[in-house]
Amino acid sequence: MKPFLQLFFCLSIFFAGYGQNDNKSKPNIIFLLTDDQRHDAMGIAGNPNIITPHLDQLAKGGIRFKNAYVTTSICSVSRASILSGQYMSRHKIDDFAKNFDPEALALTYPILLKNNGYKIGFVGKYGVGNNPPENEFDYWMCNRAGQPPYEYTRSDGSIIHHTDSVANGINQFLRQFGNNASPFCLSVSFKAPHELDGNPPTYPVQERFKNLYTDITVPQPETADPAVWNSFPDFFRTDQNIGRERWKPLLSTPELHQSTVKDYYRLVTGVDEVVGKLRRQLDSLGIADNTVIIFMSDNGFALGEHGLEGKWFGFEESIRIPLIINDPRTKKRKTDRRIALNIDIAPTILHLAGLPVSEKMQGTNLLAKKPEKRKSFFYEHTFLGSPRLPKIEGVVKKDIKYMLFTEHNYEQLYNLKKDPLEKQNLAADPSYPDKLEQLRKEYRLLKDQVN
Repeated sequence: MKPFLQLFFCLSIFFAGYGQNDNKSKPNIIFLLTDDQRHDAMGIAGNPNIITPHLDQLAKGGIRFKNAYVTTSICSVSRASILSGQYMSRHKIDDFAKNFDPEALALTYPILLKNNGYKIGFVGKYGVGNNPPENEFDYWMCNRAGQPPYEYTRSDGSIIHHTDSVANGINQFLRQFGNNASPFCLSVSFKAPHELDGNPPTYPVQERFKNLYTDITVPQPETADPAVWNSFPDFFRTDQNIGRERWKPLLSTPELHQSTVKDYYRLVTGVDEVVGKLRRQLDSLGIADNTVIIFMSDNGFALGEHGLEGKWFGFEESIRIPLIINDPRTKKRKTDRRIALNIDIAPTILHLAGLPVSEKMQGTNLLAKKPEKRKSFFYEHTFLGSPRLPKIEGVVKKDIKYMLFTEHNYEQLYNLKKDPLEKQNLAADPSYPDKLEQLRKEYRLLKDQVN
């Protein structure tokens, strides 16, 4: 063989092998997002009443982040933070109408992956803005409405529940792209267990789950005590507060509390069923060993705590979420106690795909060899304002929390180590002035940094 042909032959083998190894090193990625699922709405999180066997197994086979939070507890803003890896103060999507502009969209994790060889799909509820970017995706099965309905009428006149529709979308995507030469990233967003908006709001569940949980009694939260609600300042303690307005028809009596929480749990169990189906399909396609699954919620949810129903405010029920990363390629099986945030999802997904993290992103890669150990984070919620949803910002740590209702200059200080249920506001306590001033300074510093 002539020398130049030998060189050409060797280079061809090298580059062919390089391409094959590079493709094999890129995992498939499935990101599962529930809507309004609080951190303890899983069996593995210590909830003895809820049935979530598939989520529990997913967590046991991966990393469960015990201290996972959102930086803004409301659907559209949190979803924008998940996609962009940015605080609201930077991505500027602070309501339900704003969309990513083309430059910002190009820096979201799905588009970055698409531009680097991934097939991308989105199933369920996109939830950011009023003009979702469906044409950018290789597969799209989303309702364009910011809040999709729970029930759809199919062409044959039958009714399908949103959760079951999502399951069908997952199935179709995997059948189309599961054995593709290119890796894929599928983003899945359930409506469950979000309430169906209305007067009153409702929790429509699938027929097969309607009798689930009828034989249990869900305990009333300790902070449902009326004294807790009555301790709030006048600007907050009003029937115009959306959290209180929705509490009345759903949680204000023991009977309503039982009914609402059980329906909420039924919707979560419906999601759990889909997770089981998904994992079985990955096995049947022979791609389970190279598919990373990330599971989380867009925000938490109060189910009667503090006399409220909903999210928005800085309480633990509102801002803490479930977060699981299951990577079958590694042997990491643990409960991680670091503070993890919704803004960390995009950097972590980019890391899994072998891509650099955009400088615009403010989150961190949760799977780094030497991961960042956050001591605190900035919380912000500015949608609507008083009296409907008083604006709030603050600093959250594992052991203490500072919140400021910015329109009223009203402070909250909770010692989470001694008072994990946040029953006693210590902002006016004479034994905490130094700690209060320290957190005020940290709040101002973090507020400047997130822009």
